Amino acid sequence: MKPNNAGVDRSHAPSHTQKRGFALLHFIGAAASLGIAFGLDLPDRPRAILLAFIAALYFCRHLVTLFYLLVRKVEWAEVIGLSVFMIAFEIGFVLLGGGAFGGQMVPFGGLDVLALALVLLGSFLNTYSEMQRKWWKADPANKGHCYTLGLFRHAMHINFFGDVVLFTGWALLTANLWTLALPLAMGLSFAFFHIPGLDTYLAGRYGDEFSAYAARTKKLIPFVY
Repeated sequence: MKPNNAGVDRSHAPSHTQKRGFALLHFIGAAASLGIAFGLDLPDRPRAILLAFIAALYFCRHLVTLFYLLVRKVEWAEVIGLSVFMIAFEIGFVLLGGGAFGGQMVPFGGLDVLALALVLLGSFLNTYSEMQRKWWKADPANKGHCYTLGLFRHAMHINFFGDVVLFTGWALLTANLWTLALPLAMGLSFAFFHIPGLDTYLAGRYGDEFSAYAARTKKLIPFVY
């Protein structure tokens, strides 16, 4: 039976075609975001441009994930579903932040500095934590063992927490508080769907080693939960 938890097939497979398709579709979204920010006469073009560059950063990180970090199988349903989601929120954030729907220019302030710091911190937590794990697993001596070091010492799913932090900052930069619904929904999805499914898979794969790790480590938010 294929290891399938939380709607994800966790068996290893190169999935080269799916990954290339995913990268192409995401590129379309990031490029469209930049095109809108620079091409449309938006009331708040500076904010739209910043949001578009964050979309470009997110695309670059996605390439690292797809072609360097990710070893599990990628299905076309995942490619299409996540691509539509990414294109929608990247373009939507640029339009909202740019004031395309009756908005006006909002001068950058202290909250924006904090938001940008969250974007950078979240990006670091997500990508670097997974790089640490990949480098550790590359050592044959660690084969068959559960990774519990690096940033993963602070939370079992610190990479997921990084995404919540990133999207919180990204949403704040739109200067539209309604966009905070996205990181909130993402955090709830991680806590109640993705993490339980992944933990079931990891418990089956690593047994007592994972159980000991889970007993001493927070699940998602360091020092909190």
